Amino acid sequence: MLGVMTRRALAAGVMLACAAATASAQEAPVRVRGTIEHVDGQTLMVKARDGKDVTVKLADNGGVVAVVKAALADIKPNSFVGVTALPETDGSWRAVEVHIFPEAMRGTGEGDRAWDLQPKSTMTNAAVAETVKEVDGQTLTLKYKDGEKKITVPADAAIVAFEPGDKADLKTGAKIFVPAATRQPDGSLQAPRIVVGKDGLTPPM
Repeated sequence: MLGVMTRRALAAGVMLACAAATASAQEAPVRVRGTIEHVDGQTLMVKARDGKDVTVKLADNGGVVAVVKAALADIKPNSFVGVTALPETDGSWRAVEVHIFPEAMRGTGEGDRAWDLQPKSTMTNAAVAETVKEVDGQTLTLKYKDGEKKITVPADAAIVAFEPGDKADLKTGAKIFVPAATRQPDGSLQAPRIVVGKDGLTPPM
């Protein structure tokens, strides 16, 4: 079982990872998705997915959250998940990725909002009220405080879970996601938390 401090650290990291949209517009947080090319202490040289070179500095008191592979079978009724989905032509929703939250993070970023992974994508953080197996996947009924949403999870959807990470995980070649960095006067980005994929995994966020 995770210790209290570990749960708190993971909670803070995952909250930033999947609820960064709650940051105020005045703060103008910057998101970075990319690959670490070089590490110098707390400073990472990152090749962003758009091809740009970005310098990311992990804050002195910053933390690391890891994402690991999971499976559809790990999603149970009442699991708290974050699902990135795209609209289908018939008005239904199809998952691109599913993030399984630890129990300590139940309720984080609850709700449905626009997300910038792909055009028209949304992020829904909610409890799984029902799961129904279908020919092409499984449909999840997600219930949150302002409503509910049905999303089909196809076989090719990325499914991951969060776990505590370590600064040692931030190494050359690792794939990262920075949910809410702030731009510094020298043009670099300072990150209070960094999400890193373990075992070569790309954080599907």
